[in-house]
Amino acid sequence: MGSVMRSINDVVLAYFFAINLVYTLLLIISVRESRQHGRRMGFGGYDVILRSPLTLPISVLMPAYNEENTIVQAVQALRLQKYGEFEIIVIDDGSTDSTLARLVEAFALEKVDRPLRLTLPCGRIQAVYVSRQVANLTVVAKENGGKADALNAGVNATRFPLVCAIDADAILERDALLRVVKPFMERPRETIASSGIVRVVNGCTVRDGTVTEVRAPRNHLAVLQVVEYLRAFLTSRTGWSRIGSLFVISGAFGVFKKAAVLDVGGYHTDTVGEDMDLVLRLHRVYRERHERYRIVFIPDPVVWTEAPENLRTLRRQRNRWHRGLLECLWASRRMIGRPKYGPVGLFGLPYNLVFEALGPLIEVCGYAFLVVSIALGVVGVHFVVLFFLLAVGYGVFLSVAAVLLDQERVSRSGSRRDLARLLLFTVVENFGYRQLQALWRAQATVDFLRKKQGWGEMRRIGFASGAQPRKAARTQSASGS
Repeated sequence: MGSVMRSINDVVLAYFFAINLVYTLLLIISVRESRQHGRRMGFGGYDVILRSPLTLPISVLMPAYNEENTIVQAVQALRLQKYGEFEIIVIDDGSTDSTLARLVEAFALEKVDRPLRLTLPCGRIQAVYVSRQVANLTVVAKENGGKADALNAGVNATRFPLVCAIDADAILERDALLRVVKPFMERPRETIASSGIVRVVNGCTVRDGTVTEVRAPRNHLAVLQVVEYLRAFLTSRTGWSRIGSLFVISGAFGVFKKAAVLDVGGYHTDTVGEDMDLVLRLHRVYRERHERYRIVFIPDPVVWTEAPENLRTLRRQRNRWHRGLLECLWASRRMIGRPKYGPVGLFGLPYNLVFEALGPLIEVCGYAFLVVSIALGVVGVHFVVLFFLLAVGYGVFLSVAAVLLDQERVSRSGSRRDLARLLLFTVVENFGYRQLQALWRAQATVDFLRKKQGWGEMRRIGFASGAQPRKAARTQSASGS
C-alpha cells in the first residue's frame, strides 16, 4: 500500500514539475516578446494607420441579450473609437426586456427592408434597423439562439473585410481597433485573426465609456481574477502566439478576416467554447490547405471586462469555460500530436489536453493523496517541502512575474498601494482559491461527460459603484463573457 501511495505521489510531483517547465518556457518567450513589442511601439505607427486610405474597414459585431441597462452606453462608447471607417452591428438575440426599444429610441432607428444574404446559418431574422442619427449603426433583431448564432447573423449583415466580435458589456480603449488591426496592415495576406489583453475593470473609474483611472478592485475575489488574467495573458498567450500556436482568441474582443470565418463555416452553435472552436478550425483548415497564415496576440491592454464578485457566478463561468475547452478538444482530437497541424497540433493542443483538461483531476487527486500519505507517514518532510515548492511556490513566482511585467509595460497600471495588494494576492490565490478552481474544473469534466449544455446564469453588478446586479441572463445568453 505504501509503495502504491509513493508511486502516485511521484506521478503527481512529476506533473507539477512538467507544467512548471512549460510555464517557464512560456514566460521566457513572453518577456522577450513583450519587450520587443514595446520597442516596436515606441516608433509609433498608429497615426499612419488612422490616416492611411489603405487601412482596412472593420465591421464591429455586438451580440446582446437583455442588456437594457447598458446597451445604449455601450453603443455610444463604441462610436468614440479612434478609427477610420467602421460600422457597428448590434444583434439583439431575442431579448425579453426593452433592449431593442431603448436602441430604437436612443438612435432613432427605422425598420428597413434589407434582406440579408444568409451565408452562415442562423436563427430567423425578425427585422433590420438603421439609424437616422448614426450613419454606421445597424441593429439586427432575431430570435434567440445564443451568442454563436447571433455572431453568425452579424457576419451575414457585414459589409467590410474584417469583423470584430465584442461583448456588449466590454469597454474598449479608444485606440483598440487601431492596435488590433496593425498585424493585418503589416502582413495582410497572412494575418487572419488577432486579439489583445482582456483586463478586469472592477475597481476602475469609468466615465463616458472610457476607463479614466486604473485601480485594484476592493472585492477580494475580483483581485484574485486580476492576477489570474495577467498571468494568463502576459505569461501564456503572448508565448503561444510567438511560437505560432495560439489556440484561443477571447470572445470579449477579437478581429478576424471575414473571408477566413466564412471559409470555416462561421461560429458553431453546438459548443459553449465558440471562440476557441473557431480558432482551432482556422488552424485546421489552413494547415490542410497548406496556406500560410498567422493568428496573433498583441500584448496591449485593449479591452476591459467585468469579473464576477461572488463565488456562485464565478463557479458557473469557470464551469462553462472548462466544458468549452473539453468540447473543443474533442472536436479537434484528430489534430492532437500530429505534425501536419504545425505548432498548434504538436504543442498547443497536447498542452491543453494534458495540463488544462486532465490537470484539475490530477491536482485534486494529488492533494488528496498527499494528505492521506502524510497521515499514514508514507512521505517525509523533504517530499512535502518539494511538493509545496512545485505546487504552490512556483505558482507565486509566475503570478509575481506577470504583475511586474504588467507594471513595466503599462503606464497607468495603478498606485503603489494597488501593486502591493496585487502582489499580496499572488500568494493568497495559492491557498484555497487555486484548489477551489481545480475542484470546479473537475466538476465541469463530470458535467461534460454527462453532456450538460448551457451557459448558466451570469450576474453582473455594472461599472458604477454601488450598482445593483442586473437581471441574470438566460441559459443561452448572447453576451456572456
